[in-house]
Amino acid sequence: MAFSRTSKLSTFFLVILFVGITSIVSADFNNEFDITWGDGRAEAGSVNSAGTVTAYYLSSKGSNWDEIDFEFLGNLSGDPYILHTNVFSQGKGNREQQFYLWFDPTADFHTYSILWNPQRIIFSVDGTPIREFKNAESIGVPFPKNQPMRIHSSLWNADDWATRGGLVETDWTQAPFTASYRNFRADACVVSSGKSSCGGSASSAGNQAWLSEELDNTKQERLRWAQKNYMIYNYCSDSKRFPQGFPPECKLA
Repeated sequence: MAFSRTSKLSTFFLVILFVGITSIVSADFNNEFDITWGDGRAEAGSVNSAGTVTAYYLSSKGSNWDEIDFEFLGNLSGDPYILHTNVFSQGKGNREQQFYLWFDPTADFHTYSILWNPQRIIFSVDGTPIREFKNAESIGVPFPKNQPMRIHSSLWNADDWATRGGLVETDWTQAPFTASYRNFRADACVVSSGKSSCGGSASSAGNQAWLSEELDNTKQERLRWAQKNYMIYNYCSDSKRFPQGFPPECKLA
């Protein structure tokens, strides 16, 4: 079970995607993305999905890659899905935050968006920010801003870690598993011939507020609400994992 799609290279951008774990893919997504492996063998079904990961992420190339991850961790039927987020810069990740959602993501489409600009990365669900990763280069933390990244989506087997730390393996009798997307939209600085441009139809001169966007007071309050009530794991509070001290960017959280 493996399926992947990728879209065009960009540097900074705001990307919005409607995702439904069990719904039908619309033409917009198919027009914007190319199948890179897995061919047409992904199908739909609302079943025991433990061990599977539905990923929607940005990634550059090379050994020192940058990456921004939105991943749905499959479940045993009846258990809540876990929304897994991570940020890689210069090949270094281990910055996981995980959330339960305040709705069933398999019941309908919802809006999952990533704002990536030179100052911060903001993960949002239905307009509610759930995570902000700030540029902390001033204290020596690499920030993903110099490498163009592609938008990817994939459905893959990760039963060595995804469900209860790998305790629950994928039940292949429940296959095929499904991820469906629609209404993809991106406003981006696009790379062409090695140069980045924020002009053109996708990102007009009058519609680039996202390049300097930050959370206002209302969205900061919503962020605190989401993290207080729905965050189930934060690497910045895992003292067993970091006995010598938390990563420096955790000071900005």
